[in-house]
Amino acid sequence: MDPETPELAVLTVTRSPGEALDRFLDSVKAAASRPLRVLVVDTGSTDGAPERAAERDGVDLLRIGEDVGRAAAANRGIAELGQAVSWVAVADPHVEWGDGALDELLAAAARRPRAGALGPSVRAADGKRLPSAWHLPATRPGLALLDTLRGRAPSPAGDGEGPVGWLSGSCLMLRRAAWESVDGFDPRYGACADDVDLGDRLARAGWLCVHVPSAEVVLTSGAPGPGTPAGWRRYLADRHPAPVQAALRAASWLHR
Repeated sequence: MDPETPELAVLTVTRSPGEALDRFLDSVKAAASRPLRVLVVDTGSTDGAPERAAERDGVDLLRIGEDVGRAAAANRGIAELGQAVSWVAVADPHVEWGDGALDELLAAAARRPRAGALGPSVRAADGKRLPSAWHLPATRPGLALLDTLRGRAPSPAGDGEGPVGWLSGSCLMLRRAAWESVDGFDPRYGACADDVDLGDRLARAGWLCVHVPSAEVVLTSGAPGPGTPAGWRRYLADRHPAPVQAALRAASWLHR
């Protein structure tokens, strides 16, 4: 490997992923033109899929053995990769990688040195484009309260390449230095708005989240989304903790 080429790892968190993990691993081979590591972080599978995956060359298995949540599992996995890995692509095991997708993400990162996270275009199995990049929610308490009372979710960002508020945790590539600068994912969120929280904290630390539509993946199960009501309540409470902002926190319980 060229010493100036950043070492890349791909991480997926599993819990009985079935044949989806096989398709994930088959497709990732064509996503990058450089060598890469794949780490499967398993949170208690019973179907044998992670063990079969670990028999492949270049695939390692980290068994956690309990469902600690996506955020905590990803944190543990990235910590296991070692400091030589400067880029980590974190993806759902139901992702199928498009040819050259990781190369496209790395090329975009080279164009944007402040990119802390980069995300691809996401399509459903039927080819339909799924929203995967959004603007951050309103931060001013008055606007945040209004949006909460209306039940308004964050609006998707545009289709072109460029900075956005946050990227879907179903598939995103992280600059290791940026991820470490904000102490990784917040495990309190599990898979409920942990990606929104990460995007906001990266922005506060001076990093960018960049949408890269020239990189494509297919998500064969589920769909990217702006989190659950529980996740949003935590997000609002974290950013508006003052006693005078109690009305905003209370309003978040109106939408379940």
